[in-house]
Formats: sequence, C-alpha cells, structure tokens
Amino acid sequence: MIRLPVPRPGRYSLRRRLLAWLLVSTAMIGAVALVDTWDEAIDTANEVSDRVLAGSALAIAERVIVSEDGSLEVDIPYVALEMLTSAAQDRVFYRVDGPPGNFVTGYRTLPSIPRREGQQAAFADSSFRGEPIRVAALARSASTGINSVPFTVTVAETTIARQQLTRAILLRSALRILFMILGAAFIVWIAVTLSLRPLYRFSEALSERSPDDLHPITERVPNEVQGLVDTVNSFMVRLEGALDALRHFTGNAGHQLRTPLAIVRTQLALAKRAGTLGEAREASEKADDAVGSAERILAQLLLMARIDAAGRSTAMGNVDLVDLARAATAEHVPRAAEAGIDLGFEGEGEANVTAEPILIGELVKNLVNNALLYTGTDAEVTVRVFATGDKALLEVEDNGPGIPPERREAVLKRFERGETSERPGTGLGLPIVEEIAGLHGASLTLGEGSGGKGLKAAIAFPLAR
Repeated sequence: MIRLPVPRPGRYSLRRRLLAWLLVSTAMIGAVALVDTWDEAIDTANEVSDRVLAGSALAIAERVIVSEDGSLEVDIPYVALEMLTSAAQDRVFYRVDGPPGNFVTGYRTLPSIPRREGQQAAFADSSFRGEPIRVAALARSASTGINSVPFTVTVAETTIARQQLTRAILLRSALRILFMILGAAFIVWIAVTLSLRPLYRFSEALSERSPDDLHPITERVPNEVQGLVDTVNSFMVRLEGALDALRHFTGNAGHQLRTPLAIVRTQLALAKRAGTLGEAREASEKADDAVGSAERILAQLLLMARIDAAGRSTAMGNVDLVDLARAATAEHVPRAAEAGIDLGFEGEGEANVTAEPILIGELVKNLVNNALLYTGTDAEVTVRVFATGDKALLEVEDNGPGIPPERREAVLKRFERGETSERPGTGLGLPIVEEIAGLHGASLTLGEGSGGKGLKAAIAFPLAR
C-alpha cells in the first residue's frame, strides 16, 4: 500500500511575527504622526516667519511721514529689509499705499490685503510674478498736527525659507520616529530571544530524555507556557498508563496462554499418534478444553487491559444497580442448573448509582462465575442488591468451601488463586472485580457467608445524587 505524505502545517517564527506586527503598527502610527507633524511644521514656520514680516512692516510704517504739501513720504529703512534676509535667498517685496487709490512707493502690482487702521497685521498666501509669496499688511496713520492721513504697509517675501524650515522639522521628526521604531524592534528582538529561552530548555529536556522516561517535566517556564507544559505532562501520564497496560497485557498474555497452547499442541500430537478412534476423540476433547481455557484467559486479559486504560475517563451514567445485577444473574441460571447449583437473586425497588453499565455487568459476571466455579454441586449462590444509607450494596454469597481469612488479601492480586487450584481459572476474576469497583468509587470486601460457611463478596457503591 502506498502511503501519501501527510501535509504538515507551515512553520513560522514567533520572533519574526512579533517584529512584523510591531513594525507594521508603529509604521502606521508613525505615518499618522508625520501627517500631524507636517501640519505642525507649516504652522511653526509660518508663525516664526510671520513675526519677522510683521516686524519689517512695522519698521517701515514708523518711517512714514506727511510732507509740507500733505502727501506721504517714506524713507525705507535698511533694517526693515535686512530682517527678511535668509540663507534661502528669498526675494522681498514691499508697498506703501496712502488714502484709497493713492500709491506711495514700492512694487505697484504687489497684491495688497484690505486692512482697517488699528488692527493687528494681517497675513495671507498669494503669488507675485509667478512665485508663491507670504504677504503681511499693516494699517496705520500719519499725523499732521491737525489731522491724520491713513496708510497701509504691505510686505511680502517668497516662501523658500519657510518650505526649507518645514522640511527640516519634518525630517527631524521622521528620523526620531525611525530611530524609535528601530530601537523598539531591537528591544523586542532581545526580549523575545530571552523570553524563549525557557522553551529552548523545555525542548532540550524532552530531547535528552530516554524513550522510556515519561515522568512529568519540572522545567521552570513562564506562566504563559505553563498550560502547555501541564498539557504535555498530562499526556505523558496518560501515555505511560497506556504503555503500562500494554506491557501488562502482553506479559500476562504470554505467561498465561503458554500453558493452554502447549496442551493443545500436546493433545493434537497424541491425536495424530492415536491407535483408535476413541483415543483420538479423547485427545481432541482435551485440546478443545484447552482452547476454551485460552479463550477465557484472553477475554479476562482484554477486560483487564481495558480497565487499566480506562481510568477515570470511562463514560459514566445514572443506572439502576438492581436491574443490572438481576439481568447479569439471569444469564447464568442455565449454567447453574447444569452444575446442580441453586442460583437466586434478591432485590426490590431501585438503587441508582453512577456507573458504566458494561463494566458493572462484567463485575457481576465475574463474581457469579467464581461462585459457580468453586462452590461445588448442591450448593446455593445468592445475588442480592439493596440500599442502606447513602450506599448501594451488591452481595454475592455462596455456601461453598470459601476462602480462608489469611488468603483473602492474596486472592485480590492478579493471577493469585484460592486453595482449590485444581479448578480451572485464571486468577483474574476477583482482581477485575476490585479494579472495576475502584473505578466507580466502590469498595470490595470478602467475608464469610451465613452461618460461617462459604464466601460473601460485598461491594458498597455510593448512591447517585
């Protein structure tokens, strides 16, 4: 049969994934910050340059006077234009206007801004001679001693220096953000590397273990990883239990099946060499009995392996112990009649317990089988179920030879049998009963039957709520 390769999920680096999330998120935040910084840089550049423009316009306005003929005269101070010089080689323009419609000096076509006397300087963006400019306008009046003559001073400059200042502010902000992103990435790289060291130690601890070492891992790990370690430890415990059950099953099967199989081989050999049909039939009957014994042993071993692997994971439900025991007892009535044994059942009403019905049926079957096997003919076996207090009692009592008190603890061990070892058996019946009882929180007690004769096996189950 051709086995196709099973596709494995793609591997990825936790460190790189964290870095990718960090870089993407910080890049988005940085982009938003740069947009805000751009607006802030424009406002800052305008605020700084507008103050110089306003100062230049004020210096020119202070040099405006009224001549003897009532016209306005202005002596443009050098300092007023010097204030606007910069390394960006911006061009500077000015204009002085008298009463409406009266141009005094400067650049006649320079755009002006309407302004009322006494107000602060006004600013606006415009263009002049095909170049973008920033315009500042200041309205004042010159006094003649009798009256005052209003005038407006307009000063403008190109925006090269402003744009350079804006770009410089934006570039410095971008460099700071880039430095913070790279610094954060470096810190995250180091932090993740250090944080993953417990996982590396965890991996090394697993790789250095021998295949037979399934003990829980005790490596110290962060709280975020402790759940994974607990899950692995729980899995290793379950795996160890399953492997132990498999080892027990294979060891027990090899030990217990060796004798029946040897008998079968021997009897088949005898049947082959038999001189008469009767001898061949006798040998085949003994071989058939050995095969039946092997079947019983194998069934008991499989049940024991199932109990070993079941643990507390067995699906439980609310069942009536009276009905279960009555049905299991009824299955053995024909066999008891053939053996000349009086098998009876006592139990009325209900005794509800939390149990797995199939396992409880196996429990009753093993108790009844033991009783039928060892009591002998003309004996009595009674199965009874009744509730007392918070317990449901299941009893199987017989009046056979029983088990001496000093042997009752020993027969609860696997493959240990009573004193009547000439009877066929595996030595697993009572151990199976005890383990099934343990799975259900019940306890098995072996004692004497009525009148001090026989054996009474009593199992106390907690009643279901």
